[in-house]
Amino acid sequence: MDIDQASNFLVGTILIGLGLCVITVAIVFINNIVSKFWQPVNFGYFFPKSMVEQPTRFATQEELQKVEPSVDNTPVTTAQK
Repeated sequence: MDIDQASNFLVGTILIGLGLCVITVAIVFINNIVSKFWQPVNFGYFFPKSMVEQPTRFATQEELQKVEPSVDNTPVTTAQK
């Protein structure tokens, strides 16, 4: 492989990568536009459920007031040197 072939391979690889990025962005953009009429893209088939689940919510002040605070009486041990 001489320098001309290597440079053509490098430029071609970069252009294909950029083209795939542009296509991906276009698909996501179009999907976001029509998402009110259609379901959003679900990657749950390819990723674990922990990556696609909805985040948990924080407790409200009313819920926090219902919980009785408790103290753990176990002694704290220090690290040995």
